[in-house]
Amino acid sequence: MAGSRLMSLAMTAPVAGDRRGRARVVTASLVVLLVAVSVISLCVGPSGMSTAEVAGLLSDAIAGRFDAISTVNHVILFDIRVPRTLLGALVGAALALAGAMMQGLFRNPLADPGLVGVSAGAALGAVLVIVLGGAFLAPVMDFLGIGALPIAAFFGGLGTTLLLYAIATRRGQTSVGTMLLAGIALGAIAGAITAYLVFRSDDFQLRELTFWSMGGLGGATWHKILLATPFIVGVFLAMPFTARGLDALVLGEAEARHLGFNTQFLKSLIILVVALAVGVSVAFAGIIGFVGIVVPHVLRLVIGPEHRTLLPATALLGATLLIVADMICRTIVAPAELPIGIVTATIGAPFFLSILLRKRGVIDL
Repeated sequence: MAGSRLMSLAMTAPVAGDRRGRARVVTASLVVLLVAVSVISLCVGPSGMSTAEVAGLLSDAIAGRFDAISTVNHVILFDIRVPRTLLGALVGAALALAGAMMQGLFRNPLADPGLVGVSAGAALGAVLVIVLGGAFLAPVMDFLGIGALPIAAFFGGLGTTLLLYAIATRRGQTSVGTMLLAGIALGAIAGAITAYLVFRSDDFQLRELTFWSMGGLGGATWHKILLATPFIVGVFLAMPFTARGLDALVLGEAEARHLGFNTQFLKSLIILVVALAVGVSVAFAGIIGFVGIVVPHVLRLVIGPEHRTLLPATALLGATLLIVADMICRTIVAPAELPIGIVTATIGAPFFLSILLRKRGVIDL
């Protein structure tokens, strides 16, 4: 018995070492890719700028030579494109991380905040503030100020995640079929309430609400970046604490407890982090689906399922994917702009279908 265990360890150790080495190479490549895509994003737009011009303007700004930058270039680059690219990176990373954590928690690659209703719940929280904030919720709005919208989106996402987990899990076992069906139902309920609020909203509120249904980065400002950054940095800081626990949860809750993890605390932490990531993303960019299912699944195929390496790589690729999707939105129907949710759905829906077909013999629908 001991001999066979030693032989098994001797066989698996080089595989794990190779996988970690590959993960380091992939992560480093993703850092380079993210920087390259970000620079290209700064160059793309109706007023095209070359890479050399963008590099020159950025170096002037870093050196404090703002007098050397024309007003037009300052507005185009620093008031529009830089905030937009940064917000895309933050939201893409947060959505991809939320997807990877949900898949680890539910032990299934089909779990995604958009598919199982968490994004719809977060959007409902934000819509409640927009439509009812000036009337029924006025004292709360006055107390919370500019933080009311992201806080409402966070609690909308948190409530949906908790409800989904409670419905889909019995005696520590999560039913994938129940999770998907419950997610569809919760998303439909949140969507119906949202539709009712849209129906009774005035013209000004209607213009704001249109943004939430399909998502977009067109409203990115430095003010939104400053508001979103602390929340999303909190999500990043939680990665080291959740990665090892997620690896243990993949084996099952009983096994995770035997390995010394406080599974109840771990699950609560993961649900809070997912709700925070989705809530803030929805609050500042609307509903953007499928990022959380495509990115972790692709990387799992390349670098394996170990969350210590999967989560950082997922954040990098999620940021890159959303910046690329935003560039497509800005250019494919220029001078108009396509909602970003259409692009991510076009990429993600066929991908989700392919996963579903591969697992049709496993899912007990």
